[in-house]
Amino acid sequence: MSERLQPGDTAPAFTLPDADGKDVSLADYRGRKVIVYFYPAALTPGCTKQACDFTDNLDVLADAGYDVIGVSPDKPEKLARFREKEDLKVTLVGDPDKETLTAYGAFGEKKLYGKTVTGVIRSTVVVDEGGKVERALYNVKATGHVAKIIKDLGI
Repeated sequence: MSERLQPGDTAPAFTLPDADGKDVSLADYRGRKVIVYFYPAALTPGCTKQACDFTDNLDVLADAGYDVIGVSPDKPEKLARFREKEDLKVTLVGDPDKETLTAYGAFGEKKLYGKTVTGVIRSTVVVDEGGKVERALYNVKATGHVAKIIKDLGI
């Protein structure tokens, strides 16, 4: 089981390919707040709902100084199909090796339909301008999560 992050921890650095195959690094966002959310798979119902919610609220989050990055184990080609099909505006990056997912505590044992399985734990980590973890939320729900984040952040 990977270690869960706590407020005040340094957010693990990462560089991952986006839907266009271009590298996106957490370091690119230094000086801005970033919401990094982890989801199991592109083009699935819950993950689509969550990605659409982030896209629908992107302007509200950006106006409050937050950028959004979605991380899944998908390859860039699948992320591109997901972005096009759902008209997503959030930055989507792929972590097929699951190294970043593991570093953020978003990959490990979880309950799925009453069984214990190993997989992506739907999680959201808010990183401050200096690269520190402001909030780390695990086992979040796909539906209603974005509204909860906006409320919790006082936006």
